[in-house]
Amino acid sequence: MRHRYPLFLLLCFSLIPFRCEGIVTMEKPATAIVIAAFGTTHSDALDSLLGIVRDTVDRYPQTPVRLAFTSNIIRKRWHQRSSDKDFRAQHPGIPEMIYQVKNILGTLADLQNQGYKTIVVQPTLLTAGEEFSDLQSYINGLLSIVTVKPRWQPFDRIVLGRPLMGSPENNHSVQQDLHCLAGALAEDVKQAHKLQAILLYVGHGNEHLSNAVYSDLQRVMTDMYPDVTTMIGLVEGHPTPDQVLARLEETKAERVLLKPLMVVAGDHAKNDMAGDADDSWKTRLLAAGITPKLLLEGLGNNAAIRRLFLSHLRDAAAGAGIELR
Repeated sequence: MRHRYPLFLLLCFSLIPFRCEGIVTMEKPATAIVIAAFGTTHSDALDSLLGIVRDTVDRYPQTPVRLAFTSNIIRKRWHQRSSDKDFRAQHPGIPEMIYQVKNILGTLADLQNQGYKTIVVQPTLLTAGEEFSDLQSYINGLLSIVTVKPRWQPFDRIVLGRPLMGSPENNHSVQQDLHCLAGALAEDVKQAHKLQAILLYVGHGNEHLSNAVYSDLQRVMTDMYPDVTTMIGLVEGHPTPDQVLARLEETKAERVLLKPLMVVAGDHAKNDMAGDADDSWKTRLLAAGITPKLLLEGLGNNAAIRRLFLSHLRDAAAGAGIELR
């Protein structure tokens, strides 16, 4: 049987890298990065997360970077907005990936379908709490898949970077991570000192797992910045607003610099912390005769914090022998 095309053309075609949507070409690296965030419905708070993504892309320009939201409610809200022409017109700066954002399983599935079998997942979480445990469970489940032929395993390696405040199960020292975090909060301390105010952080916390790491961070902040009193209260768990207010009254505090200890200054920061409702932190402070200076800014807006997330990402990759480029 004769070839329809001259032999030299067939040879030329065989040397050209195959390009097709969804298939990894010769130029693409085999490794990808996923930034896993809880997410936010507040468009003006997205910069905290997009900044982490941008810094990651700048640091590893040859490695694909994806963003995943772990919150079902938040993803659904953005998917609804994707077809809202008025909302899109009012918010032209929101990237398309936010409207199409998926959960961690969907994001990993897309990458695997595109040929990426080695993935580093870096959460934008503060603690190794409920969300972090769930992320690890999803990853462990995917890695437990065993195929008859090893080459059809869906993934070679998936590793999970540690949260901002460290993880007891990680080889890295939690105390070292807390000291690094405290160092990255130096500008907040300077502002509180200038105002002659107590630095009061409001974190999210967790009702299911220990929140002791927040108390550990408070002690580290006290040791590192003895000239400014730092307190940390939580939306969920302890210390509660009542406990923090009692301590503030004991110290006869007159002013506090009130700031979210959260990556994103979204719903919890705007409502639970700084809202006008009777039970908000701001309202309760005012009722107690304490003047709050509000700083509605997520930790993701702090370049030093973003560098810490990048260092945790780098550590996770290096610990698994994964090269990021």
